[in-house]
Amino acid sequence: MALELRQSLILTQQLIMTPQLQQAIKLLQLSRLELLETICQEMETNPILEEQPESSTDEEPRSEGERDEAAEDTPDVPEVTVEEHAREDVDWESYIDEYNTGWAESPFDQREAPPFESVTSTKTNIYSHLTWQLNMSNLDEAQREIGVHIIGNLDEDGYLDSPLEEIALSAGRPLEKIEETLRIIQNFDPIGVASRDMRECLLIQARLQNLGGTIVEKLITDHLGDLEDRKFGQIAKKLSVPVEEVLSAVSILQGLEPKPGRSYSEDETIYITPDIYVFKVGDDYEIVQNEDGLPKLRINSYYKEILRSKDSVSENAKTYIQEKLRSAAWLIKSIHQRQRTIYRVTESIVRFQRNFLDNGITSLKPLVLSDVAEDIQMHESTVSRVTTNKYVYTPQGVFELKFFFNSSISSVDGEAIASESVKEQIRNIIKTEKKRKPYSDQEVSEILRKMNTKLARRTVAKYRELMGILPSRKRRNPY
Repeated sequence: MALELRQSLILTQQLIMTPQLQQAIKLLQLSRLELLETICQEMETNPILEEQPESSTDEEPRSEGERDEAAEDTPDVPEVTVEEHAREDVDWESYIDEYNTGWAESPFDQREAPPFESVTSTKTNIYSHLTWQLNMSNLDEAQREIGVHIIGNLDEDGYLDSPLEEIALSAGRPLEKIEETLRIIQNFDPIGVASRDMRECLLIQARLQNLGGTIVEKLITDHLGDLEDRKFGQIAKKLSVPVEEVLSAVSILQGLEPKPGRSYSEDETIYITPDIYVFKVGDDYEIVQNEDGLPKLRINSYYKEILRSKDSVSENAKTYIQEKLRSAAWLIKSIHQRQRTIYRVTESIVRFQRNFLDNGITSLKPLVLSDVAEDIQMHESTVSRVTTNKYVYTPQGVFELKFFFNSSISSVDGEAIASESVKEQIRNIIKTEKKRKPYSDQEVSEILRKMNTKLARRTVAKYRELMGILPSRKRRNPY
């Protein structure tokens, strides 16, 4: 069979996403900070875009003739001048001697201002804090070099993350010298830093408080596993001491710090700025979008005038301006569309979750993306993009829009209950339990059944773990 080339026509249908549509979808799923960053980047690359000042109006700027006419209507205001005369009877030499400071020596001294980094507060981390103590301590050069290697191998909790053999190899020092320097650093502030495990960390802190040889030291060395399971009675039998002494030692042990580097953590609190607000006004709820901090974009009028003129610029320049103009107009349109979509989705959520807004989380209803999509005549993927990384302020607190979408759980009488509402019920049940005899997962399931909520024991355990609640054997406090 011979091979040959042929031309043929094939008619097919394809969905092609234009760059403008891709940009609109991208803007829809951005968070508030990401949107602000995208707008700033676009303003840097597109000269057509500019930020509209808050005091400006939508009126077009005046031309030169209009400004001249406006100036003619403005009455002349005489300039006010103030004459300053120095007194001749002032003894300037004694004045300068009395206030002989740096700024008085040369009032016209144009000294350079200090850098911005030197006047802002910075949080001290564990590494710089230990390095400062290392430099201030009375150690020789070899110990300081070893100390730098030890501090550099600490994790964020303050524990030594590398074996001593590796540190000895990298520092080129004997292992005995490494261990000696390690013991010195472990007594730096915070006490117990550079420990290799939690047991060593707690022992260092206990011995510093002269608790060596006491029950506290025995608990740390031999009974941490029993303490985790709160088996105080078994510990008392093994140590042949009353349970009261064990409990007293446990209270002291609870005052120790298992993570020395925690107080010097560099993690900063991230504050959430809501994208939209829901306020209760009378018996109804009003939705207000948060426009604070978002620049209001507009088209630069200078480039509009260039396009209106015919012979002032070349065709290449006009083509470039028209391309940037279309890009700017589409960006502004996409941002407005994004804000309208967020408003419509929030409005639909308020209609579905009105009981939650009135009564709290226990009244949260089951809701899925398709319910809101059908309500506002949009696709589920659009609703999913809108609710991602978007936050709303409500009378019940600040929540992510995704929070309102949760699965349903059947009640005893067949009514659907939201999973988040069930979690809140579990949390309230555990809060009211007796500490000496906490509820097991099966008992919580039975209590929920009496509250008209049908939930299996395994599901109770799953929700309890998601909420970070310990099992009953670790919540028990028999004394």
